Amino acid sequence: MVDHCQHEEHACCIERVPIFNSLTKEERQEVAAITTAKTYEKGDLVYMAGEQAGKLYVLHTGRVKISRINVSGKEQVIRVVGPGEFMGELSLFSSLPMTDNGEALERCTMCLIEGAKLKELMKKYPSIAFKIMEELSQRLEKAEHLIETLNLNTVEQRLARSLLRMTMGRREVILEMTKGDFASQLGMSQETLSRKLSAFQEQGLIVLKGQRGIEIVDREGLAAISAGE
Repeated sequence: MVDHCQHEEHACCIERVPIFNSLTKEERQEVAAITTAKTYEKGDLVYMAGEQAGKLYVLHTGRVKISRINVSGKEQVIRVVGPGEFMGELSLFSSLPMTDNGEALERCTMCLIEGAKLKELMKKYPSIAFKIMEELSQRLEKAEHLIETLNLNTVEQRLARSLLRMTMGRREVILEMTKGDFASQLGMSQETLSRKLSAFQEQGLIVLKGQRGIEIVDREGLAAISAGE
């Protein structure tokens, strides 16, 4: 179901997006005027590679998996998008079709902003363009880091580094995606991931809890593996 996103009535996703947070309330209302809201159920495709989208997809609630399929049919998970983040931005600056797929991991509500009209507002309010450029620069840096990690590190190093990054000082983490998607993001098979997680548990580094829970027992040990020691 599609309906107009009115921030006079409820907290629209536009209010939560960093690229619009420098705008005044009146300016954000201009963005809302070219925006529609849409709900996606778990498993729905928000967009597919090959489509001419021409929209900026802003996530309000839920999570969306961004992935690509290679020539052999293998899926590579690029990232998982959460509330306040956006997708489809490359289609705003290029006439080329979408190159990745967006799949709802759970029920999602999203704001869809018409690309042509958004570009008009970007001319009027350059701060929007600069914020989008800033976000794209951060994503490029993350992509380059991922390429470096996949090329230069062992599967053990990749897994240890990822676990440390996800916990960010916490003792326990719940995977925000399936183990298959997590394995894909790390550039390994699900079977390899399961073996390495089991090995880490046997070494006393972690404790596996259920399907997606992981407790960090020996952070220093994981850090040593991450560093290749």
